[in-house]
Amino acid sequence: MTKAKKGGKKKMKAQSSTAQVRATISFPPEVYETLEEIAKQKKVSLAWVVREAAEQYLSQKWPLFGAAGKNVAG
Repeated sequence: MTKAKKGGKKKMKAQSSTAQVRATISFPPEVYETLEEIAKQKKVSLAWVVREAAEQYLSQKWPLFGAAGKNVAG
């Protein structure tokens, strides 16, 4: 996935179309609890709920980039 270089910089290796980037996100406790409850009700993972919410947000804010927001830069 990534390869560490001098100075703490990382270089991305070539990725397939299914590759994903891992992120660490902090939520206020009440938001986290709500997301957990949604995941439990839908019988999916918390990660799935967060990805779905992010995709919906991107499709609403930047509809020209598509539902998945795959072409959003920066």
